[in-house]
Amino acid sequence: MSNGRAAGYRFFQSLVADPRTLVDHWRGVPFFLRNLLAYRRVSNGEFPVTLGDLYYTSHERFAPAGSAKGHYFHQDLWAARNLYERGVRKHVDVGSRVDGFVAHVLPFCEVEYVDIRPLEANVPGLTFRTGSIVAMPFRSDTVPSLSSLHVLEHVGLGRYGDPIDPDGYRVAAAELTRVLAPGGTLLLGTPVGRERLCFDAHRVFDPQRIVKLFEPLGLRSFALVEDGGDGVESASLESARKHEYACGLFVFQKDRV
Repeated sequence: MSNGRAAGYRFFQSLVADPRTLVDHWRGVPFFLRNLLAYRRVSNGEFPVTLGDLYYTSHERFAPAGSAKGHYFHQDLWAARNLYERGVRKHVDVGSRVDGFVAHVLPFCEVEYVDIRPLEANVPGLTFRTGSIVAMPFRSDTVPSLSSLHVLEHVGLGRYGDPIDPDGYRVAAAELTRVLAPGGTLLLGTPVGRERLCFDAHRVFDPQRIVKLFEPLGLRSFALVEDGGDGVESASLESARKHEYACGLFVFQKDRV
């Protein structure tokens, strides 16, 4: 498939549906009907089949048991391990997945979660604060442990209700840097590889741009989730540039005054 056709396919997939997913969805229909008839034949009536409660999921037989690959799997695990190994007990996160990274760390760490969208949660150890990554609700140099995973690339594109601003990612980087306490650690995950804008979804950054954005923070380590979805614990910025849509995992630290 040519680059133009591939780009057209991705746009149709994002706007309407993935044709391959639709094919798999309908492939399950014969199995659904077969299983329905078989169940009714052997059922003792304790749980009768009723038309109003039918719930088609037979297409899931074509899916794998789960996924231990990809950006979010490796990114959220990487960040949670970092907090656990550092013994962090109180942490601030901006916009990361609540049902991923945040859930991973709640058994051993209190999390204050910041997002421009509302969050309804009644979970021990989790507190929510309405705020924007471009105007963080914290004083300068006050947050010792901070993270923002797969967020920076979206800022300023309007995807989540934020105002359009081509420089939004720069403002966000400056705000994360501002609130981080001296000696504090920032965990950042964002797409890296062939640099581009995929409006209105995200940006893909050259990893060196990210390092420059977060000056004067020091880069302590860099890991990567490759195009194929596998994680690399220690990687080089140069190797990350060769990817199309990888996930760069940056550990930054602010020097003590």
